[in-house]
Amino acid sequence: MKKIAFIGVLTFGLFFVCCNSPVEENQSVKVDVHYNPEAKLDSMGIVLPQPATPVANFVNTVQVGNLLFLSGNGPLKSDGNFITGKLGADLNIEQGYEAARLTGINQIAILKTTLGDLSRVKRIIRATGMVNATPDFTEHPKVVNGFSDLMVAVFGDRGKHTRAAVGMGSLPFNIAVEIDMIVEIE
Repeated sequence: MKKIAFIGVLTFGLFFVCCNSPVEENQSVKVDVHYNPEAKLDSMGIVLPQPATPVANFVNTVQVGNLLFLSGNGPLKSDGNFITGKLGADLNIEQGYEAARLTGINQIAILKTTLGDLSRVKRIIRATGMVNATPDFTEHPKVVNGFSDLMVAVFGDRGKHTRAAVGMGSLPFNIAVEIDMIVEIE
């Protein structure tokens, strides 16, 4: 009987702690009645490219309920070439930042093609930024900020997301960065 009482107290204690924990900052998004990511892109002078066709046996997006999963994408330029090279050897942080920003533009182009209207983006939830880097390079977050800063600039509070910024020994085609993402849509 004492074991059952102890388990009950322990369960209540865990319930109390879980239910009374402070809410994480930025979990909810402020409603902006003027939310128009496409107008924001125009004001920034950003023209979305035609999304690239996957080069292997996968698709650009998969929708599950109100979540849209975007495959990893890289910094494909309008001339059909990628920004390539390793951070810490061939590219500096600013060049990596621009590669991540361009990758973000390419991901937004996929969103636009998939959704038809970018105002259907309810929240950018998650991004995984993979940085092609030398073993001694440690500034991965500064590179992936190119992507994150763009998402917030275009989508406002809806663009604030969780993320990982990790180093890779290599990436396909020697691209500088690859970023995938999860988006909540309406």
